[in-house]
Amino acid sequence: MKKLHSILSIVLVLSLVLTAFTGCGGKKDYIDYLVLVNKTHKLPDTWEETVRLKESENKYGEKYLVEEKALESFYKLQEAMAKEGVVIELDSTYRSVKEQQQLWDDWTIEFGEDYVKTYVAVPGFSEHHTGLAIDICIEKGGVRINDNDEMIAEREIFAKIHEKLADYGFILRYLEGKEDITGYGYEPWHFRYVGKDAAKKITEKGLTLEEYLDEK
Repeated sequence: MKKLHSILSIVLVLSLVLTAFTGCGGKKDYIDYLVLVNKTHKLPDTWEETVRLKESENKYGEKYLVEEKALESFYKLQEAMAKEGVVIELDSTYRSVKEQQQLWDDWTIEFGEDYVKTYVAVPGFSEHHTGLAIDICIEKGGVRINDNDEMIAEREIFAKIHEKLADYGFILRYLEGKEDITGYGYEPWHFRYVGKDAAKKITEKGLTLEEYLDEK
């Protein structure tokens, strides 16, 4: 009986340890907010089993999934921008590999292969698979702007938004003039959640996520 009791005690301790490292649904409490996903770094195989996604609906009635801390931080950023008269809304967030493939195929037909290779990630190599990447749209004069070329032209509005990003744990992921490092053209609307400490360091130095990780 003593031996059985000892075995049960060990099982209980192991169970408690396992519970401490997992969350609801068996998901871990921690994910790597600095995970690198780009044209040469694939999404970790177990990522989708680990990340906690929450649903959000923008003012246009469109629903999105975002990693829970990233979404909470986006709401705070959105509120801060509203106080400055700038309206931002979710426009593209988490996408499964299947959805990414469909986007790749559709945009190839509409815009051509060269455009897609510049602006769309190969399925499995998209930051949008992480749930940490957020594409926004803006409003100007009550009109929604989510066309890429039109948003790039709104430099004054995006300059105000970019100034606030690090305060809420976001970085501008695809910087102008850093295309050779990120592999993508300038996207003023594409933000990536990395946490406040990293965001401030990356932004202050004008680095890409790739450069920051190389320095660590």
